[in-house]
Amino acid sequence: DALKAFSLAKSLSTGNSKSFFCVTNK
Repeated sequence: DALKAFSLAKSLSTGNSKSFFCVTNK
C-alpha cells in the first residue's frame, strides 16, 4: 500500500515509532 508506506515514512521521520506500530498492526 502506497498510503501505508507514506504513513510509515512520515512516522519514522517524526520519530513516532509507536504511531508507526499502530498503523502497521491495523
